[in-house]
Amino acid sequence: MLAAIAVSVRNSHEYTGLAELDERVMAAMAAVPREQFVLPAYRHLAYQNTPLPIAAGQTISQPLIVALMTHLLDPQPGDVVLEVGTGSGYQAAVLAELVSQVYSVEIVEELATDAAGVLARLGYDNVTVRAGDGYAGWPEHAPFDGIIVTAAAEEIPPPLLQQLKPGGKLVIPVGEEHGYQELLLVEVGDNGQVRERSMLPVRFVPLTGERPPL
Repeated sequence: MLAAIAVSVRNSHEYTGLAELDERVMAAMAAVPREQFVLPAYRHLAYQNTPLPIAAGQTISQPLIVALMTHLLDPQPGDVVLEVGTGSGYQAAVLAELVSQVYSVEIVEELATDAAGVLARLGYDNVTVRAGDGYAGWPEHAPFDGIIVTAAAEEIPPPLLQQLKPGGKLVIPVGEEHGYQELLLVEVGDNGQVRERSMLPVRFVPLTGERPPL
């Protein structure tokens, strides 16, 4: 899987400008048992560089995308990170290998419950999962050093920007459900200025929950 990720990173260089990913991120990817986060029928494919179905009609992202999003977030020891869209818990586990605390919000209660159970069983006691609307973030634990969103929003949710620390980063796919989507790296400067960079065309399930008023 790691070799396939490395090849895919090089192949997407024209979009991302990256020739390789942080060694810490690759080590975290190697440390997390992906087969524990997929349905039993797909465990033989767990280490293929491909997305796979999980419960509730959702998917676990392609390992390349998990690794790339983690790299872009630039997680550091001691960081407190928010994940919007827990899914099966795989991305949260990768983050937990790298940071002090992960808070993860999942709108599908079944997924939140299952992911929390798997993460606890694997010993990821620095991950807290709750069922809720991730569009609103998790203000009780804000501000965050970084935020990762694992579903495509039509636009960047303002509450997430408001919950970033100065100097914090938001990695989020943005676009229409059946149209063009792009992975954005959003950085909030120490002066509050927001800078966006498009990194890669992507395809994600839509972010469900609250929408801004028309």
